[in-house]
Amino acid sequence: MSLVHKFIQGNDFYIIDVNSGAVHLVDEIVYDLLDEDKLRSKEEIIKEYSNKYSVEEINEVYDELEELVREEVLYSKDLYEDIAMESGQAEVNIKALCLNIIHDCNLKCKYCFADEGEYNSGCRKPMSAEIGKRAIDFVIKNSGPRRNIEVDLFGGEPLMAFETIKEIVDYAREQEKLHKKVIRFTMTTNATLLNDETMDYLDKNMGNIVLSIDGRKEINDKVRIRFDGTGCYDSILPKIKKMVEVRDKSKSYYVRGTFTRENTDFFEDVKHMADLGFEEISIEPVVLPDEHPLSLRKEDLPTIFKQYDMLYDEMLRRHEEGKEFKFYHFNIDLQGGPCVYKRISGCGAGHEYVAITPDGDIYPCHQFVGKDEFLMGNIFDGVKNYDLVKNFKEAHIYNKPTCKDCWARFYCSGGCQANNFNFNGDIHVPYEVGCEMQKKRIECAIALKSKVMGN
Repeated sequence: MSLVHKFIQGNDFYIIDVNSGAVHLVDEIVYDLLDEDKLRSKEEIIKEYSNKYSVEEINEVYDELEELVREEVLYSKDLYEDIAMESGQAEVNIKALCLNIIHDCNLKCKYCFADEGEYNSGCRKPMSAEIGKRAIDFVIKNSGPRRNIEVDLFGGEPLMAFETIKEIVDYAREQEKLHKKVIRFTMTTNATLLNDETMDYLDKNMGNIVLSIDGRKEINDKVRIRFDGTGCYDSILPKIKKMVEVRDKSKSYYVRGTFTRENTDFFEDVKHMADLGFEEISIEPVVLPDEHPLSLRKEDLPTIFKQYDMLYDEMLRRHEEGKEFKFYHFNIDLQGGPCVYKRISGCGAGHEYVAITPDGDIYPCHQFVGKDEFLMGNIFDGVKNYDLVKNFKEAHIYNKPTCKDCWARFYCSGGCQANNFNFNGDIHVPYEVGCEMQKKRIECAIALKSKVMGN
């Protein structure tokens, strides 16, 4: 089991104490002397490194390391496994809802997991206002003592059901007052239907807005296409720019893209969006079966890692010039981070977070929609498949053998349950390519945060 993790970013050497989360920017000698599972004896280390360092240097550093180990600053104990096992018995309270407001879309993105909005149902349909209101009732009823509730308006393309959205939001505003809750709405949109009316509404009513664009025009227009095969870049970019311009600065947004085998040089897409003036950016790896022509595979990892390294260098340079932007996957908090429970269990799919379809069916998350074995119940009768809920609640890092011994377990929390299932048929078995990318991003994020905090 990894108790410390070592990595090099740029010209800097880093040590992470896995269980405490402490990050140390160290000299090369410290980096060399520490192994991931233990501090070896001084005699072993002198024998191995006497050609690189003097005995005096090794003695001095070794004595300091021994003190840090005694103080449990290095190789600290794991204090969370018992908490994780007990949390599986705790009461289930839903705190977040993905409202699939419409199973339909006006784009035909080549990599879409949602089958152009149909979710493999062969049927395109909007959610009725009545179903949406019942979904609000459902999440309020099942939120227990939680005061804050998140509702993500999702599709397909949710703005195709704009009038219904307004009814549901109005209803939620009435109900949150009655039940002493705070409901925060977010939306993911492809931006095609943004206009003055919808932009004004989204700015006033959405706590966060995710605006989809895949980067450079030639990349976006290869994969993010209309039904006639034409690209959408020239249409959506001015709308996204205007949405960001009118957005209240106290509220969140980010432009979100997907990179595929068409653009494993995705650093150029991030840079393109930063050059356009966007300050909140995400370009995320596509997740597709290996046989799909756009899928990312193991052989792509060296190229992908190089892109993350280039992005790290670029973000550090822009920070030093006072022109920084945020990259979603490099966001990390080294002074606390998520609560222990969140670090252990991840997104909470299937027990704290659920998705609701236009018919009112309940699934663990939007990526499980349409898979019959993951149907949890419906908003009229409530959750019925409690074995499924229990399975998701107990699918934390200590019940995933690969994760239990991994240095990154408290940062990725076991990965995406849907990706794990889609690739391995088991939510307990991580998606390997995704794991490797995640670990690289975590290293870059930690190094970037350390350098920025040190400036």
